[in-house]
Amino acid sequence: MFQLIAFDADDTLWHNENLFAHTQERFRRLLKPYQEPESINQKLFETEMRNLNYFGYGVKGFTLSMIETAIELTDGQISGNEIGEIIKFAKAMVKAPVEPLEGVAETLPALAESYPLAVITKGDLFHQEAKLARSGLGNFFRHVEIVSNKDGEVYRAILQKHHVSPENFLMVGNSPRSDISPILEIGGYAVHIPYRITWAHEAGNEDPIQSPRFFQLESIRQLPALLERLSATAG
Repeated sequence: MFQLIAFDADDTLWHNENLFAHTQERFRRLLKPYQEPESINQKLFETEMRNLNYFGYGVKGFTLSMIETAIELTDGQISGNEIGEIIKFAKAMVKAPVEPLEGVAETLPALAESYPLAVITKGDLFHQEAKLARSGLGNFFRHVEIVSNKDGEVYRAILQKHHVSPENFLMVGNSPRSDISPILEIGGYAVHIPYRITWAHEAGNEDPIQSPRFFQLESIRQLPALLERLSATAG
């Protein structure tokens, strides 16, 4: 039934948003002498949104947004040593171990025996490639696509590149905004596996998604059974 099954990487295959949440907490502590935590959170998010068109997604863009936020919230009084601490936060994120989510390590090999698998993820090319290599999961994927954004046009281009029609494509991810809605719009199938933390920018519409091509699972371990059920229905 499916010519290609693709997975988001961050918070679908391995933990990621927890690193950003931990770093943001360190950032709040650093700026505590200057601003209240809620003001810091709000300003950082506004800065990240403003900078997406300049720096894209990932640790590097997040770091530049933290530095810009720190300068603005302190009226330029932030010290060089404090800027240095922010850079240390970023380096710790880049060097952090890549920890696959529960069920990923045993589910991917089983799926790879029956389906062509791919990774389609946003972020910095260097960092995402490094994480995939360190995860130990790279050998299960025929294709790896690291993109600056995920929308219908990007997905269509990827599918055309690999000669896959949308109705024979399944995307698995944790982000309604990036992994689910664009796929349903182009006529593909989408599986949402929520992560315990979702970045506000990726949360998407709170209204329930109504589509016969949309499915929500609690764990990637449930994916093989879903695929069997869909194949049986199609047959």
